Amino acid sequence: MTEALIAAPAAPAVFDAEKFRQTTRAQWENAAEAWNRWGPLLARWLGPATETMLDMAAVGPGSRVLDIAAGAGEQTLVAARRVGATGHVLATDISPTILRHARQAAEQAGLANVDTRELDGERHDQLPESSFDAAVSRVGLIYFPDQQRALAGIRHALKPGGRFAAVVYSTADRNAFFAVPVGIIRRRAQLPPPLPGQPGPFSLGAEGVLAKTLEQAGFRNVEVRRVDSPVRLPTAAECVRFERESFGALHQMMASLSDEERTDTWREIEAALLRFETPSEGFVGPCEMLVGAGTR
Repeated sequence: MTEALIAAPAAPAVFDAEKFRQTTRAQWENAAEAWNRWGPLLARWLGPATETMLDMAAVGPGSRVLDIAAGAGEQTLVAARRVGATGHVLATDISPTILRHARQAAEQAGLANVDTRELDGERHDQLPESSFDAAVSRVGLIYFPDQQRALAGIRHALKPGGRFAAVVYSTADRNAFFAVPVGIIRRRAQLPPPLPGQPGPFSLGAEGVLAKTLEQAGFRNVEVRRVDSPVRLPTAAECVRFERESFGALHQMMASLSDEERTDTWREIEAALLRFETPSEGFVGPCEMLVGAGTR
């Protein structure tokens, strides 16, 4: 969601993929501690989608699993428990700081079948060919500037017949907990629409796009499932705190605003999210995930 500079009318703006990668790495280096701290919420919120992802990737006892854009490793540990002592999980991420949290979590859980490696999501062709039974990516593929290059690297690392599964957001209208803040920030910061080819939270959410993307990369037997994934918290204010602490991309979008303008923007976001809060259920933020999978 990093915004590229707008060029003069005679030279249309072009998405700067390398700048996006650098900014993304910096964002996750800064947000690593908070993302790890919010791990229990992530487990509740994304738990059903994670289980669906692992099912669709055919992760089971003895599997060798590649976890791409693993973050602080909450889903890495779920996979590691599935594969058991005879299996193995390699967690990769662009941020070394967030991977330290993943390593610590595995050690604290007594899981000796987990390793980590700092690796850009588009560079998995650096891994030995045909070395994994399954590959997964939870809310990572949407942020890769070159998704086809990323998928080519994943196919390279998978054994023939191996399965890849990814969790992505569906469309903005089904993910108000995230789309509402993005819309408010975009308006206040006077940001232009995303540039062609620019990655972002809803880049694979439209009908048929995820399946087409996997098929274009050469995956067979492609399947996509929808998973209702509401964000449940005591209050809308708590959701704002979660996003403010953990969603570095939102801060990047507000880079041009003054401190006072940013404070006012967060106030407007909280006020807008209040419509999803009730006395009986607390805050229930609409969210729908897609889980897409295919066979090498």
